[in-house]
Amino acid sequence: MEVQKETIDRTNRWKFSVYIGLWAGIIWGAVKIMEHFFKFTSLPPGFLVEPFFKRSFLLTWKGYMVGWGMFILFSIVAALLYTLLLSKVPGPWAGVGYGAIWWMLIFLLIGPVTGMMNWIAYMEWNTIITEICLFLVWGLFIGYSIALEFNDERIREPFAQNSHEPQPE
Repeated sequence: MEVQKETIDRTNRWKFSVYIGLWAGIIWGAVKIMEHFFKFTSLPPGFLVEPFFKRSFLLTWKGYMVGWGMFILFSIVAALLYTLLLSKVPGPWAGVGYGAIWWMLIFLLIGPVTGMMNWIAYMEWNTIITEICLFLVWGLFIGYSIALEFNDERIREPFAQNSHEPQPE
């Protein structure tokens, strides 16, 4: 009797990255909206497009939707970039670091220079801590989701067909 080898379906890296980025943007963009609604942060959900829209518009429900859409696009691009650079790094810590790097880029460099936000010295502590936490869990979501998909160690386990030995769970 011939033993069949298990075939492994490979995930399309780029489609999966877009999918993860889409859901990262939807989930963590919604959290961003709730953060602002409950006044944990002074930055509106559309802070990424602040240089292109008036703040008064970004504080309306239409502005919230524009901000959410922009956060989704930003998350898709970030997930694609993560896949390109770090998809083979196992574990959650690369994702946490990735979120921290994005926070530093946006809040310490890009944001103040482009007018998205004030310099960090002029922000409230609640805003700073809330945004750091959001970007850390956002990066963790993107990084760990991609790491689990492309570094799955279970595929290295031998394929046992008709084996009477208990398999590890």
